[in-house]
Amino acid sequence: MVFFSFFRRHLAVLLLPLLLGGCAGLLPGAGPAPNMYNLTPKNTFPQGMTPVRWQLVIEEPLAAGGLDTNRIALRPRPTELKYFAGSRWTERAPRMVQTLIVESFENTNAITAVGRQAIGLRSDYSLKTEMREFQAEYFNGSGRAPRIRVRLNAKLVRKPRENIVASRTFEKVVTAEGTNMQAIVLAFDEALGKVIKQLVIWTLREGEADWQRHQGRRVQPSSS
Repeated sequence: MVFFSFFRRHLAVLLLPLLLGGCAGLLPGAGPAPNMYNLTPKNTFPQGMTPVRWQLVIEEPLAAGGLDTNRIALRPRPTELKYFAGSRWTERAPRMVQTLIVESFENTNAITAVGRQAIGLRSDYSLKTEMREFQAEYFNGSGRAPRIRVRLNAKLVRKPRENIVASRTFEKVVTAEGTNMQAIVLAFDEALGKVIKQLVIWTLREGEADWQRHQGRRVQPSSS
């Protein structure tokens, strides 16, 4: 009995490396790391944009479960959502878009008090957005370069009563210049950049118009 107990213990030690080697492909973190991609903020805006005095908070965009991820989405057909293998955004797509919107507002040099909801900025307005489309589409055939579709719905809200000042949907579709991942990511960058540029200009215009209306009411002298 002592011999068999000794044999079982040593046999387990000898077999353990073989078992681990055979299961390496099943262990978390095994296999090649995915390629990570990020997009860029918009930095080209019309010159002479009127500076605004009000403060703005950019909330993290809402997104459907299929888009609320760091995986890069694709649609082989309108009713199906998949993801590119081996490729990821550097963070969840809504968080990434929020960061790019904040940086794009800063790049206008027309508003200094802008930031995320999390920093506790005492804002006059908040920008609420919803990511409704953020994927590559292969409706024209799997062998062709995909179209990248980005669609954001935006609502500018006056604080503190949460009154909706204006609402608009922004959408851009850009065809990638190739089928490789680099070309696809560049098309994402172009489509999102165009959407963000329109979003920023619209927000500053609508916010300033509303601010002027309400400021006029505040300073208007009372009738005697």
